[in-house]
Amino acid sequence: MNAELPTQYDPAAVEVTTYQRWLDAGYFHADEKKVLSGERRPFSIVLPPPNVTGNLHIGHALDHTLMDILARWHRMSGDEVLWLPGMDHAGIATQTVVERKLAVDGKTRHDYGRELFVQKVWDWKAESGGAILGQMKRLGDSVDWDRERFTLDDGLSEAVQTIFKRMFDDGLIYRAERIINWCPGCRTALSDIEVEHADDAGELVSIRYGSLDGADSIVVATTRVETMLGDTAIAVHPDDERYRHLVGRTVTLPLVNREIPVVADTHVDPKFGTGAVKVTPAHDPNDFEIGRRHDLPMPTILTEAGEITNTETEFDGLDRFAARAAIKEALRAQGRIVAEKLPYVHAVGHCSRSDDVIEPRLSTQWFVKVESLAAAAAAAVRDGRTVISPPELAPRYFDWVDNMHDWTISRQLWWGHRIPVWYGPDGEVRCVGPNEEEPGEGWTRDPDVLDTWFSSGLWPFSTMGWPEQTDTLKAFYPTSVLVTGYDILFFWVVRMMMFGLYGTADEQGAPQVPFQTVALHGLVRDQYGKKMSKSRGNTVDPLQWIDEYGADALRFTLARGSNPGADQAIAEEWVAGSKRFASKLFNAARFAAIKGAVVPDEPLTDEQVATLTPADRWILGRLDQLTDQTTALLTDFEFGKAAEGLYQFAWGEFCDWYLEMSKVQLDSPDPARVTATQQVLGTVLDGVLRLLHPFVPFVTETLWTSLTGHESVVVAAWPQSSGRTADPGAAAWVADTQDLVTEVRRFRSEQGLDPNRRVPAALRGVDPDMAATVAMLTRLTLPEEIESTATLDCTLRSAGRVTVVLDTSVAIDKGAEIARLRKDLAAATKEQQDTARKLDNEAFLAKAPDAVVGKIRDRAARADDAVERITARLTELEGAS
Repeated sequence: MNAELPTQYDPAAVEVTTYQRWLDAGYFHADEKKVLSGERRPFSIVLPPPNVTGNLHIGHALDHTLMDILARWHRMSGDEVLWLPGMDHAGIATQTVVERKLAVDGKTRHDYGRELFVQKVWDWKAESGGAILGQMKRLGDSVDWDRERFTLDDGLSEAVQTIFKRMFDDGLIYRAERIINWCPGCRTALSDIEVEHADDAGELVSIRYGSLDGADSIVVATTRVETMLGDTAIAVHPDDERYRHLVGRTVTLPLVNREIPVVADTHVDPKFGTGAVKVTPAHDPNDFEIGRRHDLPMPTILTEAGEITNTETEFDGLDRFAARAAIKEALRAQGRIVAEKLPYVHAVGHCSRSDDVIEPRLSTQWFVKVESLAAAAAAAVRDGRTVISPPELAPRYFDWVDNMHDWTISRQLWWGHRIPVWYGPDGEVRCVGPNEEEPGEGWTRDPDVLDTWFSSGLWPFSTMGWPEQTDTLKAFYPTSVLVTGYDILFFWVVRMMMFGLYGTADEQGAPQVPFQTVALHGLVRDQYGKKMSKSRGNTVDPLQWIDEYGADALRFTLARGSNPGADQAIAEEWVAGSKRFASKLFNAARFAAIKGAVVPDEPLTDEQVATLTPADRWILGRLDQLTDQTTALLTDFEFGKAAEGLYQFAWGEFCDWYLEMSKVQLDSPDPARVTATQQVLGTVLDGVLRLLHPFVPFVTETLWTSLTGHESVVVAAWPQSSGRTADPGAAAWVADTQDLVTEVRRFRSEQGLDPNRRVPAALRGVDPDMAATVAMLTRLTLPEEIESTATLDCTLRSAGRVTVVLDTSVAIDKGAEIARLRKDLAAATKEQQDTARKLDNEAFLAKAPDAVVGKIRDRAARADDAVERITARLTELEGAS
């Protein structure tokens, strides 16, 4: 050890200063020259840009932890790592924040005008936006802060304008009047993926259209009574005999007193409800299609704010929900309500940002024609250019891209990338690309801005300087991996795939995917597996946990619970447990420092290892296995299994067993043995700290620099296994030692012996090292330390040639010991029977791998020995009773 450690680990005392030291040293800066020169392999990772309005939530914490593990691992593995940070301008969310601030003073954006309002949003961003970037530093994100980007900065704005112009010229972007999702709260169009569907308790009302006597009437059912004011037809199935006489005729639209036709359309399901449906072409996507097929009028009867308009009825000016109640009462007064079902639970679309109920609305908007783009995105995954991990989530991807509808990209906002289209005085339409002159007098620019997902869909390459072919783009694109939750597979991943394949190409002109692998994880749920939500009151603030337990504790808890594509639970006590793990590491390092642990300048040779004790050889072999295992699991994005393996090794095998065993060797009178164990202790601690660093960077940095005296574990090499073959003899020695220690400790506990009381004992059939180790770990006094062995007549355990004999004068509770042994005999007998059954099965022996059969034979031998040993001990105790 080269630096003295304090008595206990305090995350708050080191994390902020350690992170700043890393930044000052420039460890996270990517150098494309090292890639282009062939000096290093590239590893680039896409950071989902958080909203400028956002704060670090538990989903971010998981996402960023997993990405940082990969970035740090690849950096230690010798790759040149680019992990590029930045923020999304988050059009609707950000504009809403600023508009709410204005509303406090009774103002709206219209009081300021577009230019001044947008400046106010920029001012808000400068003062309050981007808090999450500082929070990322608290978590330990090893991003290249020198390359921070923003979706509205000049470079990314040029990329947006470039690709819009290209797609416009290619006919992939068009303007049309279509039914879109409209949010009356945000006053803008939304794409399908921005609508969240929830089961609402609404109503189903059956209304009689036409005459009240039934002769020329028809009954329809609706969940949106207010839209009847915009009905322009009733539709029935062509083969429905009930209504054949009405097709081609008209019925009176109640309250409006307008005659509307009855049309036949195959869209209608004659078995659903009354078999007749009202047709409101301007406010329902299916009705819109019926209206187009039958050339029906399409009056819009809801304003952008969701108020009734243009109906020339008493309901004009009412809010949609107030109108619903008023219209229903008016219909009831006329005797036209045939039936009501309350509550009627059905799926209702809500705005993902404001939670307002979405209104389908006929509107002129800009769209992306997705058919060819989506087909290319699907093909790239099907032919393996991009791999989805885990593969069982690939069907979700295909379900989306194979069934995409044209994407509404215009938003009725002022904050965002303004659509680069101008309209001329004679109806001309002109799209202007970067560096092109804007039209002059008499031309007006489209007032809308682009969907935020349009610009964030360019993120993997626009952040690297595209459309220019920069060195960064040449070195790091396509990116290596995208780590993200499966919940934004549709929102973001598909869009990046479409834009990447359309907008970028390699030197041969072939389309390039934006990333080689998509590694999907699940959601973070509460400790009971329930989805977190403010309404449930089960959300957590990761920053509070970082303050309380440290970033390492939060990171390790999240990583340990992460399995590819699966949701995970989290609880505060688990984070507290991870802090105890960090403290365990810290205490182990302090012990190593006190005992003079040292990392040898050169790895131990095979000849040196051959002279070590079994305990030393065992722990070195286990470190090799752990190194190979961790590397393989990280390669497969098995973060949880990798973290669990590291935890079990560090806490159990290294701290609880090897450190205790090493005390015997470190207290040896042989200086050579002491030196060898100090080197093994240093070697293993060095290796496990480096393996743990991507998961818990702060505590490992503190301990590793103290252990080695080197600059930083951030730039240390990722461990490699020695390549030595496993040492079964050392493993067996340790296993026997562990069994003996466990048995003696259990015996002492069940007998109620004082843990500090030394018990006279003899260990027969063991080597001196094992005897000394077991005696020290179980507080036994061996024969050479006592005057006589005459009282050592109580055989506790024997395994093969190994026997432990204790002094019966310590007042053993024979009844308790007999009960315990009978229980153990039953378990050993069951194991004996189970293994014998498998070994007697010829079919099993013929198919099972040799290694599996070998393990079962070992289990059988140990079971046979246990039955013999326990039976002998029972006979001894019962005979003495």
